[in-house]
Amino acid sequence: MSSTTEQATGARTWSVAEHLDDILTAVQPLEPIELNLLDAQGCVLVEQVTVPVALPPFDNSSMDGYAVRAADTERASEASPAVLTVIGDVAAGSSGTELTVGPGRAARIMTGAPLPPGADAVVPVEWTDGGTGAGPARTMAPHSAAPQGSGGQVRVHRPVTPHAHVRARGGDVCAGDVALEAGTVLGPPQIALLSAIGRPAARVRPRPRVVVLSTGSELAQPGEELAAGQIYDSNSFALAAAAKDAGAIVYRVGAVTDDAETLRATIEDQLIRADLLVTTGGVSVGAYDVVKEALTSVAEEEPEQREGEAAEGEEGEDAEQAVHRAHVDFRTLAMQPGKPQGFGTIGPDRTPILTLPGNPVSSYVSFELFVRPAIRAMMGLADLHRPVVRAILLPPHGAGDEEPAPLTSPEGKRQFLRGTYTGGERPEVRPVGGSGSHLIGALAHADALIVLPETVTKAAWGGEVEVVLLG
Repeated sequence: MSSTTEQATGARTWSVAEHLDDILTAVQPLEPIELNLLDAQGCVLVEQVTVPVALPPFDNSSMDGYAVRAADTERASEASPAVLTVIGDVAAGSSGTELTVGPGRAARIMTGAPLPPGADAVVPVEWTDGGTGAGPARTMAPHSAAPQGSGGQVRVHRPVTPHAHVRARGGDVCAGDVALEAGTVLGPPQIALLSAIGRPAARVRPRPRVVVLSTGSELAQPGEELAAGQIYDSNSFALAAAAKDAGAIVYRVGAVTDDAETLRATIEDQLIRADLLVTTGGVSVGAYDVVKEALTSVAEEEPEQREGEAAEGEEGEDAEQAVHRAHVDFRTLAMQPGKPQGFGTIGPDRTPILTLPGNPVSSYVSFELFVRPAIRAMMGLADLHRPVVRAILLPPHGAGDEEPAPLTSPEGKRQFLRGTYTGGERPEVRPVGGSGSHLIGALAHADALIVLPETVTKAAWGGEVEVVLLG
């Protein structure tokens, strides 16, 4: 990392790729832990899981019906049904060994119940009279209401072949098979498999705890009355939602006033529950850019002084001392929106911190480019980035018959414009809203970012552009 002092002088402008590489080099995957299955949802498995028992563990019925010997039904028809003697019920959860199905016999069997000895197939109840002596049955009578209990006779109107409607032992997975490989993301199907083979927990990389806070004395919380000069805090909500969408456990702090000491104290309070800190606002060149004011003093200390602080015990240090156990670089990036950025580590555990600009579009675009990949890297995911595709650039909807002027972009900057994307054989993208970094309304209707590289100053309609797909 370069020092804050160098960045303040404008000695260097970072590219988007350089800033992202610096972040991903510094951010490490979290240490694995054992989590209960539902807590492990969305996490990355760090061990190979093998199957301890076959699934299913025994032959069982896939239908409600009658367990039979297939040979006893081979001549069955509507005109001449096979008449079998019912010897009892086999319910799901029973051992299946209480009854033995001999020649000319049948047992009522429920879905999931073990196939009893002697039986080699199941006749669906709809292929029988259900023991009523009438026409085809639509359902099986409850045990308490079955004719003659679970005895009597049943007429089978259609033949079955051996193993029909039987789920064979090990037909899903066999003992010793690999159930899930290390690196698998645990979604609902994977959690279902783990529970089905008897695993109550999994060893995974946990979801990172991300603390989001916005800065600005002008910010009020939604639901409050706006005073003169105030606006509602949207950034902390947007970034908290984005962090949750990326897979994190999120704590939204809300707005901190433009006071460096208050910000230091707030950050210190949050370090105990943060694997990653994200701030928005206060990183530009204004007189009230509180994030820079609160954190730049670290870069001005001598390296030997910082090393000495790092060696000291954590007990007894006040908020300012804890925050000063940090190194944060504030940088100028060759991008629009989102030129002012900050990245570093903070606190005794060197917790990563990303400081994003305060304009709503700038902060959201910055999150997608830098924070989302960092969160996913901490989770141990292989796929860190949003999908990137190529699409034909078309004028915005409602542009009228006269073609508007081409899109423009500052030379030397990578521009990210909001757009609406249509896939298919010929993917298309249209700009939505203007390029202003305050336009939340346009952002809410966008599902893509149109990327104009540093060397492009004009993008003609009908040309092909790079598109980052959001969501």
